[in-house]
Amino acid sequence: MTYPNPKLRTISQDVTSFDENLHALLDDLYETMLHKNGVGLAAIQVGVALNVLVINPVNEDGEQKKEDLLEVINPQIVESEGVIIFQEGCLSVPSVYEDIERFKKIKVKFFDRFSVEHTEVYEDFMAVALQHEIDHLRGHIFIERLSYLKRKKFEKEWKKQLKEKAAV
Repeated sequence: MTYPNPKLRTISQDVTSFDENLHALLDDLYETMLHKNGVGLAAIQVGVALNVLVINPVNEDGEQKKEDLLEVINPQIVESEGVIIFQEGCLSVPSVYEDIERFKKIKVKFFDRFSVEHTEVYEDFMAVALQHEIDHLRGHIFIERLSYLKRKKFEKEWKKQLKEKAAV
């Protein structure tokens, strides 16, 4: 789904069944993310209002390896510190990249696909990616974090792009 689809504002619900349906959803999110050249994807972005996300960072060789895939279910940020400004993009807001302020370091509690609970600390890119995707699960999009003026400029340009696409 792409902005301004109102379903992107949906607050996702916790997963309660760690079954084959969840596994299929995780596999589909991974394939969709790769197909769209993304590094992260939240379930709500494909119309599923569950607290599920995947992140597959690009390694130092510029590749995404499946063994680096992070599958996150029912995430909770339990600690945060520092500030980082990072240029973010989003599959739901294609071709838009903006500098966004996030926490530099976060501790996240979550479950994996097998219902095993994890508590991990992430910094820099992974912290930013997790915060971005968790925002989706809470019904928010990164452009909401822009200043008032930048947001107004974005809205004007986005509406212009949508009109141009509709005219084609």
